[in-house]
Amino acid sequence: MDLIKEIDKRGKRVNGSIHNLMPIGRPDELYRAMRYLFDAGGKRLRPATLILATEAVGGNPDSVIPAATAVELVHNFTLIHDDIMDQDELRRGLPSVHVKWGLSGAILAGDTLYSKAFHILSKCKTDPVRMVECLTVMSMTCIEICEGQWMDISFEKRKHVPESEYMEMVEKKTAVLYAASAKLGAILGGSTQEEADALWDFGRLAGVGFQIFDDVLDLVTPEDVLGKMRGSDLREGKQTLIAIHARENNVELDVFGKRNATKAEIEHALKTLEDSGSVDYAKTTARKFVAEGKAKLDVLPDTEAKDILLALADYMIERKF
Repeated sequence: MDLIKEIDKRGKRVNGSIHNLMPIGRPDELYRAMRYLFDAGGKRLRPATLILATEAVGGNPDSVIPAATAVELVHNFTLIHDDIMDQDELRRGLPSVHVKWGLSGAILAGDTLYSKAFHILSKCKTDPVRMVECLTVMSMTCIEICEGQWMDISFEKRKHVPESEYMEMVEKKTAVLYAASAKLGAILGGSTQEEADALWDFGRLAGVGFQIFDDVLDLVTPEDVLGKMRGSDLREGKQTLIAIHARENNVELDVFGKRNATKAEIEHALKTLEDSGSVDYAKTTARKFVAEGKAKLDVLPDTEAKDILLALADYMIERKF
């Protein structure tokens, strides 16, 4: 199986849907700002998860393209606002939305994407009960994303954050959108409640693994591949699992929270974290969560879509960027 080809096949359908369901409107610069990150690329992992979940429960993937588009809109809304709050100037190798259109323009672009997501989700043809459930899942997911982001920001003001709080933050900030993608696909595909709940847990657990591994990639991936400044989490004083493990093992990080840290200082910090075992600890923990997530799919019948979902979960902790 060529996993990337399978993801791209479904992602391209969402790319076309973005242009059809979110055409350039007025004011045109607002819509250009909204579509900027879509045009810059992206893996479309969340919409692919939604479509695959529909296929895995025997549903029609054609019917859920609006829902798949909606979760990608929510994802991009969070990226725009995250870059503002983290003061990141690059995203996918290009100037961030707030750099190109200013803070006010970026906030409005993100807010409009958020609102558009619900409008587009409502275009899915399903019975009223399932649509209400989908809208409830999406709204509660967006609330949890904001709660997780607030926690993430508040951690920067604290010297000591326990691993349990970090895990709660990661689940809310990142994992719930994967969970929602999988569950929405199941609901709209006509699944049983057991199947929908299992797919939620699959997305949630794999999503936690994804974020933990993403924190690893922030350190070890070259900037020209990562598309943003390497070691930004260290510079911003982010309480990642790597940083928490290092602190609990009395590892000194002079660059932690030092926004003007040099590349040489970041390189030295990376070697320190690797030597201390903190990077390996994060990798091992990410693999554990993904394995637990994959086990949740045992309730589903054996299908090609299920196999792709399992491979997608592995990809979350094996990708290079």
